[in-house]
Amino acid sequence: MKTVDMFTQSGPVIVSVMFLWAMFKQYCPHQLLNYFEKHSKRVFTFFYPFIQITFNEFTGDRFMRSEAYSAIENYLGSSSSMQAKRLKADVVKNGTQSLVLSMDDFEEVTDEFQGVKLRWASGKHLSKTQSFSFYPVTDERMYYTLTFHKRHRNLILGTYLSHVLKEGDAIKMKNRQRKLYTNSGSYWRHVVFEHPASFDTIAMEAEKKKEIMDDLITFSQAEEFYARIGRAWKRGYLLYGPPGTGKSTMIAAMANLLNYDIYDLELTSVKDNTELRKLLIETTSRSVIVIEDIDCSLDLTGQRKKKKEEQGRGDEKDPKLKVPKEETDSKQSQVTLSGLLNFIDGLWSACKGERLVVFTTNFLEKLDPALIRKGRMDKHIELSYCSFEAFKVLAKNYLQLETHDLYAKIQELVGETKMTPAEVAEHLMPKTLPGDNKVCLEGLIAGLEKAKEDARLKAEEEAREKGSSPEENAKEQGKENGWCDNGNTEMNCKEKE
Repeated sequence: MKTVDMFTQSGPVIVSVMFLWAMFKQYCPHQLLNYFEKHSKRVFTFFYPFIQITFNEFTGDRFMRSEAYSAIENYLGSSSSMQAKRLKADVVKNGTQSLVLSMDDFEEVTDEFQGVKLRWASGKHLSKTQSFSFYPVTDERMYYTLTFHKRHRNLILGTYLSHVLKEGDAIKMKNRQRKLYTNSGSYWRHVVFEHPASFDTIAMEAEKKKEIMDDLITFSQAEEFYARIGRAWKRGYLLYGPPGTGKSTMIAAMANLLNYDIYDLELTSVKDNTELRKLLIETTSRSVIVIEDIDCSLDLTGQRKKKKEEQGRGDEKDPKLKVPKEETDSKQSQVTLSGLLNFIDGLWSACKGERLVVFTTNFLEKLDPALIRKGRMDKHIELSYCSFEAFKVLAKNYLQLETHDLYAKIQELVGETKMTPAEVAEHLMPKTLPGDNKVCLEGLIAGLEKAKEDARLKAEEEAREKGSSPEENAKEQGKENGWCDNGNTEMNCKEKE
């Protein structure tokens, strides 16, 4: 009864104090309130025997993910699984599939180091920001808080935190799974990268394949060389050729060879050059930054000015077609050619090392020369139509064949017909179980003959329009596409010469 009476009597007092405090905060002058809070915290800190350290997920204005935060997250994984009541789970595939646990938001675990007990807690700040698509985006900023007694300050700030960072990095390398990132506005989202492509399965001449592999491996081991010559440790690759020639597969094989992550950058969803710079800063080392179909991503060709002038003249002729300036500016990305060039090799491109920058395009002639010059796109790799060497690789992959009686016929047709590796692979794909190799090869021969006939009919039609013979027209068209008179690519012809 006495306990009940005590709470009954103290209840009104607590309510009164809370009411007075609320009134004080509402009507007290702002400067006086700040002064009171400042000194009250000092008094509280004087008597409070513990020290707190906060480790935020991002440093600065969300420019870069904190390496300390990542190391702490990895370090606390084992403690979290044993102590925390609410956990987050993720699957890691590194040779074998395993489950990695980490503590959920606002959970708390304890740790012990040299007889000293410490307390780790997780939390997050939520704020809403306006995205490029006009929909509010919830911005989550995670953090960890370390709490310990102030008499252990030297031990914790020195030996213990160094131990945590070292152990966290070791666990990260052990559990590392490569990721495929894509950008949502100015932020990266990712999934696990599990593409099986390798240079063994790429449909390409063995000599050219070895040249690319040697170039990649040499780059990955050249940190001291790049530091000695005073250049950022990065390298640019331009992959060009008709659709279906394996440009995306080549990128996956490059990442698998070097064990790199991939950042697939969608330029059209980037608001301006500032957001592009933020995305660059948040990429990690040992990664491939990819912009596919660069000629279609934005108007970054040398004809930018000409196109705008033509569009302006069209608007003047027909006022109904004129789009309000505000609407155009809000819907279209404002990334410029200058911003993209700075992204590739400007000052900000040196903020991280060991990175590849890869562009792909179907139309090399559409790109501005400043974008693809040496020093930006250091190595240009042409991925052209399927050759006989590439066909043999595909036949080995799909049909497990080293040779066949129909190979001679296929070699003849491949030399006379332009068919992409993707089209050849589709003909080799078994249509029944179990697959019949002969049926697949005969289907490919039929497809090659049809493609050859279609090309002949097209050449005759163009010849009638131009008034030249079909043979001359076909020869001229082949030269425009980089093919010689015998049906080989320009590179192969030069090698034979």
